Amino acid sequence: MFDRFNRNITYLRVSVTDRCNLRCVYCMPAGGIQLLKKEEILSLEEIAEVVQVGAELGIKKVRLTGGEPLVRKGITDLVAMLNQVKEIEEITMTTNGVLLSRYAEALKKAGLNRVNISLDSVSPEKFSEITRGGNLEDVFAGIQAAKSAGLTPVKINVVKLSNGDNSQANDIRKFAEKENLKLRFITQMDLRTGEFSQVEGGEGGNCAICNRLRLTANGMIKPCLFSNKEYSVREYGIREAYLLALNTKPKKGVINSKGSFYNIGG
Repeated sequence: MFDRFNRNITYLRVSVTDRCNLRCVYCMPAGGIQLLKKEEILSLEEIAEVVQVGAELGIKKVRLTGGEPLVRKGITDLVAMLNQVKEIEEITMTTNGVLLSRYAEALKKAGLNRVNISLDSVSPEKFSEITRGGNLEDVFAGIQAAKSAGLTPVKINVVKLSNGDNSQANDIRKFAEKENLKLRFITQMDLRTGEFSQVEGGEGGNCAICNRLRLTANGMIKPCLFSNKEYSVREYGIREAYLLALNTKPKKGVINSKGSFYNIGG
């Protein structure tokens, strides 16, 4: 399906939860967040239906995000459900990797193709500081499990902090080279001011070729991360929500004064 600017929209990013087991300084406010109520969050069956309708319209790739997708109960079942949608050619996931060693093999068997793992430092102390208490060894174990399960190529997402403290970059590059991991550097974004740039090592942030829509955990289809527009699949119906998002997708992202990274999926 094509938007007003003749971009072929084939990619849906699905936030399956607003919950997360880390509290990264660039994502979660120090004072905590107002979590969605359980009844507001789409069921696994509802998510699968949204993907099915999207596939009929032209969606070919799905990425599962959060929050942290691996804290969503039944995430492996969801992957299996999406794998039954014949038009979907690729199912991927962005995860912090903390729980990945538990789920990697089952996710692969269910139909997950590969993972992106967020990792902003290979120093245990710095990692704990950035994530407000995370254990780096859990992520290392998740990376190895992903490689062993065949969730490859494993990509590492590194956020370049706006405060200029990117002293970990060289160490992460060395680690990625040693472990045969692909690196993507993402400049810290600001939804409120509209600050973003193209991903180094990826295509994200390049509005001219953007081919994605987003589904939030509470059922809003968003045309753009940097937009306030969103359309409820429960209120409008799935197909109509897709078409509304498609027809209001901006040429370039501007600002988002309502959403947050933790509940849209970054």
